[in-house]
Amino acid sequence: MLEHQGGKYGALIRQAKQSKPENQKIRKPENQTFSQVEPDGQVKEKQVNLCIKVPESWRRHWAIQAKIQDITMTDVMVEALTQRFGLPDNQTAR
Repeated sequence: MLEHQGGKYGALIRQAKQSKPENQKIRKPENQTFSQVEPDGQVKEKQVNLCIKVPESWRRHWAIQAKIQDITMTDVMVEALTQRFGLPDNQTAR
């Protein structure tokens, strides 16, 4: 019988979906892009994640070294990838 009624919390979920508080803010979707212009006149491009798998002990060591040297892991990876592969035409490092 609970399956037919939407489970243990079915009524509560239906009620929550039907009523929205008036003071609830409407958020724009996170995937919506906005063009922002940087001080040098270039359009700021959307930032994305670059995920790689490494042994945990390596990551821990690298994170500690980055903290000691007051640099972010992102800066280090961007520098290494840019040095190895360069940047697309008409772009500069951020």
